[in-house]
Amino acid sequence: MRSDRAESSIYVTRVPTWGVVSSAAAPVLLVGGWTLAARLQPHGFDAVTGTISDLAARGASDRWVMTLALAGTGACQIATSLALSPARPAGRWLLACGGLCTLLVATNPLPAPHGHSAVHTAVAAGAFAALAVWPLASWRRSGAAPWGLRPRVAVSAGGGLVLLTGWFFSQALGDGARVGLVERVAAAAQTVWPCAVVLSAVVAGREVRRRADRVRRRRV
Repeated sequence: MRSDRAESSIYVTRVPTWGVVSSAAAPVLLVGGWTLAARLQPHGFDAVTGTISDLAARGASDRWVMTLALAGTGACQIATSLALSPARPAGRWLLACGGLCTLLVATNPLPAPHGHSAVHTAVAAGAFAALAVWPLASWRRSGAAPWGLRPRVAVSAGGGLVLLTGWFFSQALGDGARVGLVERVAAAAQTVWPCAVVLSAVVAGREVRRRADRVRRRRV
């Protein structure tokens, strides 16, 4: 029991500040990017039917805004995976894969808004899939683990992300009447969850340090 607690204490105290910053920056970059890019379209943009990729497609106005937002989001996700030592390695690896695929989405744009590219579709699907399932591989059994990495929480979060991603895929493969809206809901959830896990690890780490300080004061 003591060794398990000691191991958990090590895990929850190893989230560096830059990891907190990267996890918080990812949703800001993504949501801010698609909001600004949509406003820069001279003929308006329908966020219900138009996808995020349409804003970064060749021929879109100021496509660099969404391209940089996607690249920044992917880089932040990779950085967060490196910082999130409390999570299991498999979960961190999947989070990094999601970030890498997001970077590849930025570097492989659609040929035109509402266009099609097999490479773009493949890396976008990979990003959504990896970012949906990573919580399912990240949890820890220890009761001292951060709440975001406890089995019930992580599995519930992963299940919710998988459902949202499946909904998006069904829209993309179907009539696409709400593909843009559903994509934004799924993408926002996928970028917010790593931040929530990181913050839970920070809180857990502080609690561990407070307990350690109380123990030391009792021994003095």
